[in-house]
Amino acid sequence: MLKSARKKAAPKDPEGRMPLVEHLRELRNRLVKALLAIVPLMVLAMFFAKDIGEFITEPIRVCENEAEARALDGRCPILSQNGLTSPFTTYVKVSLITALVAAAPVWLYQMWAFLAPGLHRHEKKYALSVVAFGTPLFLTGALLAHWLLPHAIPVLLGFSMDGTTNIITVDDMIDISVKLVLAFGLAFQLPLVLVLLNLGGVLSGRRMLGWWRGMVLGISVFAAMVTPTDPLSMIALAAPITVLYFAAVAFSLFHDRRKAARDPDAALSDDEASELDLTPETVAPSSFPAQADRGSGRSGHDDVT
Repeated sequence: MLKSARKKAAPKDPEGRMPLVEHLRELRNRLVKALLAIVPLMVLAMFFAKDIGEFITEPIRVCENEAEARALDGRCPILSQNGLTSPFTTYVKVSLITALVAAAPVWLYQMWAFLAPGLHRHEKKYALSVVAFGTPLFLTGALLAHWLLPHAIPVLLGFSMDGTTNIITVDDMIDISVKLVLAFGLAFQLPLVLVLLNLGGVLSGRRMLGWWRGMVLGISVFAAMVTPTDPLSMIALAAPITVLYFAAVAFSLFHDRRKAARDPDAALSDDEASELDLTPETVAPSSFPAQADRGSGRSGHDDVT
């Protein structure tokens, strides 16, 4: 009988180990599957790119009458698109951003599927929790950024010189919107990262609590750097992240206490020895029968010397 020309698939390693060529082939397959989800969504988003672009540029308050111009002290911004190819480029950029956001569950799963074979069972559970809790946190930060932008733009336009006109391009508006969404969304991942480090045994809740002064200062500096110049933007970003930080510390302390209750030695650091119980205890009588020592005439001892 003729043997099949197809090679039998090599048995999978239970620990997820594979040669470098197999890793590269697996990475290629995952990237192709992610692109197969992104490209059709990008083509579909191009039909709605104009509406999406208007939604992104909505915070720019363009003066439509004299009353609005007086309300802005004559500092009416002008929304423009410079160049012949700028409208098409904007369509492509808006469609690509929309497709990346819409296809996030697909490429996040492909990323997890590529890393999962090399993870332990509890690490896989943690990876799934990243997708489950990280996505709502990112969306919360993105919504906060979108809410904040209309309040920050008038403050920024208030620094304009008298008699000048602000010409704002659509590309600039899209860029600042994307930057704010990414900054707010990634900043909201801080508590999730701290919790995962605690669950992995890297950081203890007590150590994170000892960092609270530096963390509050670092969060404030980060909020001042990534947000516009008005205090409202800084407070709107720093306040929820600080609350989420202390929530992560509280969860870590609770987790460490439960872990110490189950295994007292698990709460110790690598360079800390466990406590020894040096309380004397009564020695139980020997279970061997007493034998008489014929040479010395003493009984109850087995002394061959």
